[in-house]
Amino acid sequence: MNDADWDRLIRQLRRGDCTPLLGAGACNGRLPSGAELSRHFAAQYRYPFADSDNLARVMQYAALVGQDPVELKHEVCAYLRDFAPQSGPGPLDPHTVLSEFPIKTFLTTNYDNFMVQALQQRNKIPAARASTWWDTEADEAMPTEPSEQHPLVYHLHGRWNDPSSLVLTEDDYLTYLVNLVDARALDAGEQLPLPVLSAMTGSPLLFVGYSMQDWNFRLLFHGLIRTLPNSRRRRHVSVQLLPQLDASLANAEDLAHDYLERYLDGWSISIFIGSTQKFFTELLNRM
Repeated sequence: MNDADWDRLIRQLRRGDCTPLLGAGACNGRLPSGAELSRHFAAQYRYPFADSDNLARVMQYAALVGQDPVELKHEVCAYLRDFAPQSGPGPLDPHTVLSEFPIKTFLTTNYDNFMVQALQQRNKIPAARASTWWDTEADEAMPTEPSEQHPLVYHLHGRWNDPSSLVLTEDDYLTYLVNLVDARALDAGEQLPLPVLSAMTGSPLLFVGYSMQDWNFRLLFHGLIRTLPNSRRRRHVSVQLLPQLDASLANAEDLAHDYLERYLDGWSISIFIGSTQKFFTELLNRM
């Protein structure tokens, strides 16, 4: 990100013309990472393969062994709720910082209720909804017009208050991608509620806690923005850590940085490489 990127993002945040999209990294320090969660359940269900940090694959195995995928989702939600610290977030927590701005819609692929809690701490009255990805004809009733005081928090992959709504196993992800991306590309109708679709396609997005190397996320993002004419596309911002690098290559970090910038620039995304704590420290200092 350069100075122009920071100035533009600050203006957008101050007027609420920005849609945060929160991933697992937004909960760093408050919940286990996807790999940590995966290894926990791999050990519990005696997962026999070497890729014990592949969450969707481990959960697919656990669901088959347990013979009840919904019961497994109840186990995952209980584990995450028990894991969450009771002391509350710090001042640089992404949910805490973002709740200050007059943003009307927040999107997340996380299961937790941290964004709702942060907004309530600001005396706002958020409406939390989750995708009914398994049945696109029966989506939850949406607030017709989210506002600064009554914002919408939309869980694209389900929420822990409704364990059956979780996108968790490989089969879940396949169903989700077919219903929410491919069906829309085939003109089978809008697969997201109008307020959510408007927030994703009409405002610049601020990605927090994602890796653009995740195929499911790349497909979702590409499937939603590719239908927009170039004249309506906005410039987005992504906060992410570098993937694991090849330590035997002397300039691996420079090469990776250059690749990510080039790749994401093609999607009109400015990139901040670093932790969410570093990003929000820089943001608040510049403000």
